[in-house]
Amino acid sequence: MRLAIDAMGGDFGPRATVMGAAQALQVHPSLEVRLFGRRVDMEEVLAHLPSRFTSVLSRLSLADSPTIIAEDMKPSSALRAPRDSSLAMMLECVVAGEADAAVSAGNTGALMALSRQALGTVADIPRPAISTAIPTRAGGRCYLLDLGANVEASAERLVDFALMGDVMAREVDGVVRPRVALLNVGVEGTKGTASVRQADAWLRDLDDLGYLGFVEGDGVFSGEVDVVVCDGFVGNAVLKASEGLARMLIERVQQTFEAHWTSRLVGLLAQPALRRLKGQLDPVRYNGASLLGLGGIVVKSHGGADATGFAHAVSRAVLEVEQALPARLACELAKRRPAIPYRMARADRTQIER
Repeated sequence: MRLAIDAMGGDFGPRATVMGAAQALQVHPSLEVRLFGRRVDMEEVLAHLPSRFTSVLSRLSLADSPTIIAEDMKPSSALRAPRDSSLAMMLECVVAGEADAAVSAGNTGALMALSRQALGTVADIPRPAISTAIPTRAGGRCYLLDLGANVEASAERLVDFALMGDVMAREVDGVVRPRVALLNVGVEGTKGTASVRQADAWLRDLDDLGYLGFVEGDGVFSGEVDVVVCDGFVGNAVLKASEGLARMLIERVQQTFEAHWTSRLVGLLAQPALRRLKGQLDPVRYNGASLLGLGGIVVKSHGGADATGFAHAVSRAVLEVEQALPARLACELAKRRPAIPYRMARADRTQIER
């Protein structure tokens, strides 16, 4: 398996991406990685890698990319930018069949725009969505989408997101019949925007989908649903708020135990439990958002991820390659999207007009 990685993206650049790639190579013995970025910067990081990574360096290669897509560059500008950027060259490597997937911690808007241009979409999906798995109360995880690719989403797009999330949960996590819900301000049928209410009506008519209806914000983490669908504005706000809350809880627990000598003593005894709690809540464990609906596999790492977090994003890409996710999406959506009520109604109107 071969992955192409944008080494220059994210807050820490090659310091995190190169080290993260090396960590992923240790975890996945059959993996090969090609890093795209400024060669001098990548070589500097490689020169200072701990000796334990020496054995994996033969499976890591460098490709010099003189240009970097800035974090504040607009997607439209990225599409017109020179094709020698680390992000564009990474995607071209996938298009050429030289890599099975791409991973970047760079500019999300630019990554989505360039990925859509280079790879296209499956099953006539007009707009891909960003999805990631978040921890739930029962120890499982729930897929949340969209996380920012579509700030506003029509009812049609919300239905597409629900179908893609269903396929993701079934194919990647092995959930036999994923429980799907729409994120709303209440569970009553009269609540929410017009697009959410219309999507709810259409989803209820799909017999082969485990659609449960509306779920409120606290239900995302309850473990009672496997897929939660919303527009990108809401999804991004929910994700960032949950990450911030998780970090605050971890810090507060640590501060509580360090406040007094008696609590420090208790804290020493509780260290194993505290480590488990931190591991369960740490957003790093869930780093790696999928750009669902593309004609290839592209995984977006959090821009603030460290090397360990980036390694998790690489592992996410490996998992999706193993499951041949785009092909599964294309097959499932081609069968199920024509049955969506709004598409049937549109087809009937077209036939009448003819």
